[in-house]
Amino acid sequence: MKIGFVSLGCPKNLVDTEVMMGLLAARGHELTPNASDAEALVVNTCSFIDPAKQESVNTSLEMAGYKKRGRARKLIVAGCLVERYRQEIRREIPEVDAVVGTNELEQIVALCENGATDARELVPSPEPYLYHELTPRLRATPRHLAYVKIAEGCDHPCSFCVIPQFRGRFRSRKFESVVAESRRLFAEGVQEINLIGQDTTCFGEDYGLKDGLALLLERLAKLENAGWVRFLYAYPNKITQKLLDTVAAHETLCKYIDLPLQHASAPVLKRMKRGGSGDIFLRLLERIRRTIPGVALRSSFIVGFPCETERDFQDLCDFVQEARLDHLGVFAYSDEETSVSYHLDGKVDGRTIYNRKRRLLALQRWISRARGREKAGQVFPILIEGPSQETELLWEGRLMGQAAEIDGKTYINDCEGPPPEPGSIRRVRITESMDYDLVGTLLPGPAPRRRPTPDLLRVLR
Repeated sequence: MKIGFVSLGCPKNLVDTEVMMGLLAARGHELTPNASDAEALVVNTCSFIDPAKQESVNTSLEMAGYKKRGRARKLIVAGCLVERYRQEIRREIPEVDAVVGTNELEQIVALCENGATDARELVPSPEPYLYHELTPRLRATPRHLAYVKIAEGCDHPCSFCVIPQFRGRFRSRKFESVVAESRRLFAEGVQEINLIGQDTTCFGEDYGLKDGLALLLERLAKLENAGWVRFLYAYPNKITQKLLDTVAAHETLCKYIDLPLQHASAPVLKRMKRGGSGDIFLRLLERIRRTIPGVALRSSFIVGFPCETERDFQDLCDFVQEARLDHLGVFAYSDEETSVSYHLDGKVDGRTIYNRKRRLLALQRWISRARGREKAGQVFPILIEGPSQETELLWEGRLMGQAAEIDGKTYINDCEGPPPEPGSIRRVRITESMDYDLVGTLLPGPAPRRRPTPDLLRVLR
């Protein structure tokens, strides 16, 4: 069969899509990027917040249209939306022929090949699905970039979050499984691996491994042909000194920490069931910067959480002003009906939420531009992505401090050496900064790789 895929949502969802595509390709099916040519269409959905749910429904209905004007005979809806609204999808969207949840991905082959309508009817055991290094996987990312999911599910009790309800309990992949997959990816020419999970900093805890993420990063940094390695979605109170020392000690480990703090007001954090405060977070950020000179810091915050007062929001703004983060995401609170926070009083009205989001983003825009200006004249390694999507007159790439898809880019408007090649790691001198992006001149020669000096290693130990 010719099968087409649409993947919505986060990189974790993208990995799920790649696994499903790999399983189907291993069975001899052909993957097509053209929905009009596909005999079966699979939409891998997201349902984290209301806009994501709406996009998932709209996309599913759009793909259903190809059953009338294209070759499609079957439409399968997969992913998080299925875990939350399985029965509603089957009842209210008759164009959908089958559904498969996040914990049943291996059943995608059977759903495409036979008349089953629900993967739950086919699952041989209740154990949630988690792929491994031998699982067929067809990557949808550029050749030089790959995501590696090191864990699935989450055990944190955040009151605003519904992910544990459909991703399940936290479970790590086996240590050697992640190493084997990463080794293969580097051998295939991947220059950057991003380790992902609902909480990467808990990696290995469920099978008794202490400092599992730090040990994994250390092992990956020593692999032959190792390129850049970054990890995403760090839980603040799980960032250990061992983890920071490990990132600082290895050149190929990206000097980049992504820690979604969600808020800075202690009362709001308490209602979120997160804990902490702005002062605690500032001390953590100072320790990170002290341990990893030049580190890029990213966080995300929720505005408009139930009972968030103007004082709470001002505390958040004051924190962002003092923290001077390199990158920041701001989310409007979404009142999800199955979350704990759905039952809290003191809901903030939509206009107030909208205005607070705009104010916080405006503040961060000024900070990001100032942080960018500090890089002017400095030289950094840059991973070349390819010609710019904005104009054919520029090329674009990313520094270690710029994660794919979520942060800014570095545009190349001049080249002093050989022309750039997509997927290569070169050196760039920053000449200009914009709100979130940088501009620079590409320098001759590849970026040098240096081992930490013995003195540095002794200090880190």
